[in-house]
Amino acid sequence: MNNLNLRLVSIPNPTLLLQHRQQEWWRQILDPSGEIVNRWNRIFFLISLVALFVDPLFFYLLGFMPHRNCLTMDYGWAGFLVVTRTIVDLFSFLHILIKFRTAYINPNSRVFGRGDLVTDPTLIAFRYLKGNFAIDLAATLPLPQCVVWGVMPIARSRTSNHVNHAISLLIILQYIPRIIVIFPLNARIIKNTGVVAKTAWTGAAYNLILYLLASHVLGAVWYLMSVDRIFTCWKVHCRHERDEIHCRTIYLDCEAVGNDRDIWYNSTKVFHNCDGKHGDFNFGMFAPALHDQVASVNFIEKYFYCLWFGLKNLSSYGQSLEASTYAVETGFGILVCIMGLLFFSLLIGNVQTYLQSTTARLEEWRVKRRDTEEWMNHRQLPPNLQDRVRRFVQYNWLSTRGVKEEEILQALPLDLRREIQKHLCLDLVRRVPFFSKMDNILLDAICQRLVSSLNTKGTYIVREGDPVNEMFFIIRGQVESSTTDGGRSGFFNSITLKPGDFCGEELLTWALMSTSNQNRPASTRTVKCVTEVEAFALRADDLKFFASQFKRLHSKKLQHSFRYYSHQWRTWGACILQAAFRRHRRRKLVEELSRQEESMLFYMREEQDSKFAKKLASTVKQKAATFVNPAADSMPKMFKPDDPSF
Repeated sequence: MNNLNLRLVSIPNPTLLLQHRQQEWWRQILDPSGEIVNRWNRIFFLISLVALFVDPLFFYLLGFMPHRNCLTMDYGWAGFLVVTRTIVDLFSFLHILIKFRTAYINPNSRVFGRGDLVTDPTLIAFRYLKGNFAIDLAATLPLPQCVVWGVMPIARSRTSNHVNHAISLLIILQYIPRIIVIFPLNARIIKNTGVVAKTAWTGAAYNLILYLLASHVLGAVWYLMSVDRIFTCWKVHCRHERDEIHCRTIYLDCEAVGNDRDIWYNSTKVFHNCDGKHGDFNFGMFAPALHDQVASVNFIEKYFYCLWFGLKNLSSYGQSLEASTYAVETGFGILVCIMGLLFFSLLIGNVQTYLQSTTARLEEWRVKRRDTEEWMNHRQLPPNLQDRVRRFVQYNWLSTRGVKEEEILQALPLDLRREIQKHLCLDLVRRVPFFSKMDNILLDAICQRLVSSLNTKGTYIVREGDPVNEMFFIIRGQVESSTTDGGRSGFFNSITLKPGDFCGEELLTWALMSTSNQNRPASTRTVKCVTEVEAFALRADDLKFFASQFKRLHSKKLQHSFRYYSHQWRTWGACILQAAFRRHRRRKLVEELSRQEESMLFYMREEQDSKFAKKLASTVKQKAATFVNPAADSMPKMFKPDDPSF
C-alpha cells in the first residue's frame, strides 16, 4: 500500500460530452443554406427536369399496327418507362423526407441579419404539412405505375385506348404539380447560391434545354391527339357501316382476334375512308401524322419526328399549322402560338443575357480602346507615344482581363482579405531575398499592403532626381537601373535588375529615419523597363507605417541584408574598392620608381659623373611625375548612400 501512488485526473463534464456527441445522420436537422442542402437541391432540380422529360414519353406508347390497322400498346417501352419513373419517384420521396429534416428561418427574427433557425422537428413538420407537402405528395405518387402494374393485367380484355386514356389523364394531372415543384426549388437555389448555372455557357445551355423540353412536351401532346383523332375517324365510320358483318369498336383494337374480325377487316371501308385522301373527315393539323404514318413506326423514330414538329411550330409560333373547326384542335393551336411566343422570347432573352455576360468586359475594353484612340488623335500625340499607350492597354488587358482586383478585395472582410493577399503574394514575396530574411508576422503585414504594378517595355518607372513614391519589387521581367551620380561628368553606372531585385530603396531609408519629413526622397537612379514587367509596389505611407509599428524592421540582420541586396550600396562599394585599388597601385608605382632612382644615383656616384647623374635624375623625376599624376588616374568621387536608421 505504501508503494501505491494515487493521482486525481479531471474529466470533462459528462453533460457537455452528451451535447457535443455527434447524432445519428437520420436525426440531424439540416441547415437550409448549408452545403448538403444546396448540393441536394441541385441534384433534385436535375431529377425534376428528368421527370418532366420522362412523363410525356408515356404518350408514345399508343400506336397502330400497320399490317392489321389496329390500335396497340407498346408494352416493352412501357416497362422501361415505368422503371425509370419509379426511380425518379424514389428521389421525390427522399426529397420529402429531407424537407421534414430541414430547418427554416423564423420570419419574426428577420429584423437584422439572416434570422434565427428553427430546429425543432415538430415545428418543422407542422410548417411543411401546412405548406407545400400536398403538392410534393401529388408529384411523388406513382400513379402511372399503378395503372401499368395494376390495371393493365386486368384490362387485357379491354381496349388499349381505355388504358392509354387512363395513363394520359394521370400523367397530365400529375404534370401540373411536377411543374409547380420546379419554381420554388429554382428560387431556393438562386437564393442560397445566387445562380442556377455557375457559368455563362452553362446558363445558355440550361435555357436551351428548357426550350427543347417545351418542344418535347408539345410534340408528345400533338402525337397523342393525332392518334386519338385518327382513332375517332375510325369509330365514326365504324358506326355508319351497315354491311353483312356489322363493325364493332372492339375490332379496331389489336386485342380483338378471330374469324369475324378477319372477315370484317377484308370487307370494311373504314380505313379507306380515313386515309386522308378519301372521305370527308378533316384531320386538320394532325394530317401529317396520318400521311407520314408516324403512329406506325418504332418508338425512336416517332419520338424524333414529334420533337422536330414541336420545335418547328414552337419556333414559328404555329404559323404553319392548318387547323380544322374541331374545338380541341383550335384550342391546341392557340396554345401552341402562345407557348411559342412566350418560350422563344424567354430563350432569346436569357441566352442573350448569359452570352453578353461573357463578352461584357471584352466589349467594355473595346469601347475604352476606341475612346483612347479618339483621344490620342484629338490631342495629336506623336506615333511613338501612341504605340506606348496601345502596348500598355493591350498588356493590361492580357494580364487582368479587365478585372479590378482592388475593388473586389476592398469589398471583402478584413480577415478574408488578409488570407487572400497572403495566398496570392506570400510565395512571390519570399522570392525577394530582402524579404526572405523577415519573419512571418512582418511578411503578412507587407502582403496586405502590396499592390500590383504592370509596366510595358520602354516605360520609365522613376527618373534620377524625381521624388520616390513607391518601392518596387520585381516579380517578372527585367529592368535597367542607371545613375550618373547627380549628373557628375565622367560617371555612369548601369545594372540590370531581374526577378527578386528591388528598386527605390531611398524610400526605405527615408521611412526608417525618425527625423524624416513629409517630403519624399529624390531618386538616385533612373529605372527603365527592358521588357514587360510585373512587380509589387509598397507606397511611402505603408513603409512609414511599417517603420513605426514593427520594431523588427530596425534589426542589424535586416540592415546587412538591405546593404547586401541594395544596388545603390553595391555601386558605392564598387566605387570605393576601385578607388582604393587605384590608390594602392599608385603607391606601389611611386615606391618602385623611388627604388629605381636611388639605384641609379648610387651607380652614378660611383662613376663620379655628377653632371650626367643630375641630368638623368631630372629625367627620372619627370617620368615619375607623369606616372603619378593624380588627375590622370583618379575616379570621380561618389558619395556614400544614406544609411537607414535600423
